[in-house]
Amino acid sequence: MADTFWADVDRHLVRYGGAFTREIIDHAEGSFVFTEDGRRILDFTSGQMSAILGHAHPEIAETVRRQVGKLDHLFSGMLSRPVVDLARRLAETLPAPLEKALLLTTGAESNEAAVRMAKLVTGKHEIVSFARSWHGMTQAAASATYSAGRRGYGPAAPGNFAIPAPNAYRPDFTNTDGSLDWRRQLDFGFEMIDAQSVGSLAACLVEPILSSGGIIEPPPGYFAALAGKCRERGMLLILDEAQTGLCRTGNWYAFERDGVVPDILTLSKTLGAGLPLAAVLTSAAIEQEAHDRGFLFFTTHVSDPLPAAVGNTVLDVLTRDRLDARALELGAVLRRGLEEIASRHDVVGDIRGRGLLAGVELVVDRETKRSSDELGARVTQRCLELGLHMNIVQLPGMGGVFRIAPPLTASEEEISLGVSILDQAIGDAVKML
Repeated sequence: MADTFWADVDRHLVRYGGAFTREIIDHAEGSFVFTEDGRRILDFTSGQMSAILGHAHPEIAETVRRQVGKLDHLFSGMLSRPVVDLARRLAETLPAPLEKALLLTTGAESNEAAVRMAKLVTGKHEIVSFARSWHGMTQAAASATYSAGRRGYGPAAPGNFAIPAPNAYRPDFTNTDGSLDWRRQLDFGFEMIDAQSVGSLAACLVEPILSSGGIIEPPPGYFAALAGKCRERGMLLILDEAQTGLCRTGNWYAFERDGVVPDILTLSKTLGAGLPLAAVLTSAAIEQEAHDRGFLFFTTHVSDPLPAAVGNTVLDVLTRDRLDARALELGAVLRRGLEEIASRHDVVGDIRGRGLLAGVELVVDRETKRSSDELGARVTQRCLELGLHMNIVQLPGMGGVFRIAPPLTASEEEISLGVSILDQAIGDAVKML
């Protein structure tokens, strides 16, 4: 049967990224996925970085069963209580003036809507993003994505520019002690933007922690300075918290650490805990200006009741179980385990991230920080063989960076199990080099 399955895969499925994991997944529960042949695999990616409450959370499952039998989908101009409740409750988790919500499906769609709104409200069209960004694969989102997927698809949307990502491990602008001089880097980035701009800068769209860019966390003070650059140019600041929003970093929102409130916030992945749900949040003033100018984002699944009901349950569980504090506690356990691995394996060049979003960069030489795609691939494969699913980012000029994002509902024992498997996998892979 497995041979037939993979023959059907080869014959009928469009390949849309890397190679498919050669396991047939039958079901999932909590922090684990289970294959058809009975193998249990610890999921250190929370699905596609989305299942923050683990797989098949009983309250999510019950909400889906109840809501799908009552009201699942509506004409896009009709409203239901789950939609309005979720909009109000999201606003209650956010600082002023973020109080208006648009409920959509995916991260790419929410970023499309945010960019479209920013262009309409400002009357301008140029968008600035990080050079290692990932915002989605639809047109405006893909045009603001620089970590992958730009070649071979024709011209991107006009007026998209990149600024350097502030990577403290691999600094391009340095202080006398070799540390990243992010202020000079940011100044340089906007000098280049100003030189290229036709005077139509609409918004800056960035992630608080670059995930697909290799878990790059801008230093404290960076976003306040970035917001200042935006204000000087009449730009809106859009923060994409697809992976960092809703408690994963130890705060409800990653931007809280920096004391900066964006003009527009986009949420996705974590909001639906694995189901397709996204949101755009902004101020009443921006929403009013957009409405006055005829803002249009009428899609098939805008304001759908079923995913909105799930989003309300996600907020219930996050609040009741204090999963922001839990992310800090488990993140500390994870960090200690990763630091112990680094003390035993010289190929661990850097550990970074916040809460339960961690990055581990592998190198073959700590002094030169020389990377090896082969090493990363071997560790990833060995982890899977040992029962741990890991995701590794391979980008030019960087080592292989593991993105580690277990569910917020994981136990300390499961975190320790994952660290133990990673430890063994690195040791085994190094022996093969």
